[in-house]
Amino acid sequence: MSSSRAVSRFVGTVVAVFLVAAASVWAQSTATLRGTVTDQTGAVVPNAQVKAVNQGTNLERASKTDATGNYQIAALPAGTYRVEVQAPGLQRQTVTDLHLDVSRIVGQNFKLAPAIVKEAVTITGEAPVVEASTMTVGQVLDPKQLQEIPLNGRHFVDLGLLVPGSVTPPANGFLTAPIRGQGSLAFNTAGQREDTVNFMVNGINLADMANGQITFQPSIATLS
Repeated sequence: MSSSRAVSRFVGTVVAVFLVAAASVWAQSTATLRGTVTDQTGAVVPNAQVKAVNQGTNLERASKTDATGNYQIAALPAGTYRVEVQAPGLQRQTVTDLHLDVSRIVGQNFKLAPAIVKEAVTITGEAPVVEASTMTVGQVLDPKQLQEIPLNGRHFVDLGLLVPGSVTPPANGFLTAPIRGQGSLAFNTAGQREDTVNFMVNGINLADMANGQITFQPSIATLS
């Protein structure tokens, strides 16, 4: 295969599929929290204190809203968080059990009421029905799902078929024939050819840049 052909194959849209489980070490596996803070009239609240605390590790990260009332806390390890917002003259508001999945941008807005004798508002976080903060389509599997899901041969690539829009490649497709002990080398997703899928685990690229196939399939046990 010529170098020009290899380059052209990757010039188009590359679909990144992230198959990540809840691991003890989250190397390069983080999430972003962002949103807007307003008062009850809808006016933005600048310089509001925003604090995110990991409920499992007590890791604490803080930020402030800008002049437009927006805040962002990036590079947060995946997990469940408590988010507190407070501003002078307004009630402190807290959201608990806010789950941040790897490689996701989670939007959480706050509307603060006028302060009344140290009164605070606590809200329990819930997963949004519609993902409005990003156009990415993905699937996050927890360790229990990974260990109990019935996968023929326990091949890592088969997990990609759980992502919405992913299908098995056609019988005459490129990278279709499975290899003994390794299974299929790729799959089709989002309408793309199977050799345009990129595989990453904890931020490490596992794809062969020459032909787009996966170079190494970690065992299911290592993903939990």
